[in-house]
Amino acid sequence: MNETPTTIDAFIAAAPPDVRPLLEEIRRIVREEAPEAEEIVSYRMPAFRQHGILLYFAAFKGHIGIFPPVAGDAKLERALAPYRGPKGNLKLPLDRPIPYDLVRRIARLRVRQDRERAKAKARKRRKTAKS
Repeated sequence: MNETPTTIDAFIAAAPPDVRPLLEEIRRIVREEAPEAEEIVSYRMPAFRQHGILLYFAAFKGHIGIFPPVAGDAKLERALAPYRGPKGNLKLPLDRPIPYDLVRRIARLRVRQDRERAKAKARKRRKTAKS
């Protein structure tokens, strides 16, 4: 990619042809789980934002990365252990089937966490406003 893509469509179009369907499927799954999320490009990667960033995803030479690290669901964290990189970010190898079911679970968890954070912020603002 010579030019930095400014849309997810452009990012996917610039990816290698064999990787494009994988990125499209990840995008579709996240869109299903987070229909209200805005699609953006941030840090040169496709991302979904609701109240905050839900997740980033990007194609690299030998894998698709998903960021930020997933936390807050022990069962899901155990299922993701084989895909964790050194900083906890996920690396889905391109030479193996992409675990789309885990992508869906990640998106679902991140949406729930995003809503909980937004509600907590709203409660804090109301409490501060009353003081």
